[in-house]
Amino acid sequence: MKSNLLNNAYNNSLLQQTKHVSSEDFSFQENKLTDYADSLNTSNKKRILKRFLRSKSAMVSLIIIIVFIVVALFAPWLTDYSPTEQRSNHTNLPPKIESLSAYSWFDGKRLNRGGEVVDAYESLDQSDESSPVAYALGTDSLGRDMLTRIIYGIRISLLVSFSAMMINCIIGVSYGLISGWVGGKIDTLMQRALEVFFGIPSLVMIILLLLALKSTITSVVLAIALTSWMDTARVVRNQTLSLREEEFILASKLFGQSSLFILFKHILPNIMGTLAVQIMMGIPFAIFYEAFLSFIGVGIPVPYASLGSLINDGYQTFLLYPHKMWYPAAAISIIVLAFNLLADGLRDAFDTKSEGG
Repeated sequence: MKSNLLNNAYNNSLLQQTKHVSSEDFSFQENKLTDYADSLNTSNKKRILKRFLRSKSAMVSLIIIIVFIVVALFAPWLTDYSPTEQRSNHTNLPPKIESLSAYSWFDGKRLNRGGEVVDAYESLDQSDESSPVAYALGTDSLGRDMLTRIIYGIRISLLVSFSAMMINCIIGVSYGLISGWVGGKIDTLMQRALEVFFGIPSLVMIILLLLALKSTITSVVLAIALTSWMDTARVVRNQTLSLREEEFILASKLFGQSSLFILFKHILPNIMGTLAVQIMMGIPFAIFYEAFLSFIGVGIPVPYASLGSLINDGYQTFLLYPHKMWYPAAAISIIVLAFNLLADGLRDAFDTKSEGG
């Protein structure tokens, strides 16, 4: 009886102390909390940018990627030829650049049937040309300009990879946020479903999807996106689980903010660093799979040129015309390496342990 009286007295005292607290006071405290969080966020962004700018490899990679993106965007204005234009009398010509003719790779010469080194451009009929013809990276077996086809191949490869990663993020982020925020039996059920998807080999699933769908750029994008979102979902779910018990999230719940508001205002901005690294690492994956699918003949349909189909064309005649494979292979290697180095730079920038480095 005595303990009950003491508890009642304590509760009454608490009520007397909080009776004067109004909704305006709660609103004021909420605004102070939001302003403090925003100031911390701004300061953190500056530190991240500073660490990223210190990474030379990441900055060089970023410049290379920007150059490739600009080339892809302005492809029609960077070349005088069409990627599908065929010239039967200009087939399999070697690369020729007048200013670099001192080097064997760009002198326009090749072995004839007698084993002699000759200028392949001297025997061309150029009477209809306003200026001497010279293909910087040579031509393919149908007389199409290799430089033009590589530029358009980069365009298609970047388009496919960026589109696939956009769909990947929409599905993966939504799935991961719901699973991590709701928790409980729903989280367990969603994770078991995710494990089932992980158990199916991605390459097998992609090929089956492309065999079931009509071979188009859209089908390639969907096939890659629908087999790569699981990693994003798992990363987002793990980050959400660790953040939902943080004090600022509990404070947001205390102030009555909705789950949707908390997810998009507090949790999603705090996982953007991890998500950016995941995206940068996923783009090379998408480029590689698109190239592989085109290489085996189930990817981008003809007459479109992708880096994978160009490598396949060059592979078939590599011993006779090595330039047809070297240049597309070099382009895709540089792109993939640049995205991987950029992802490493972003990961180091968002890593707070590298603050003192």
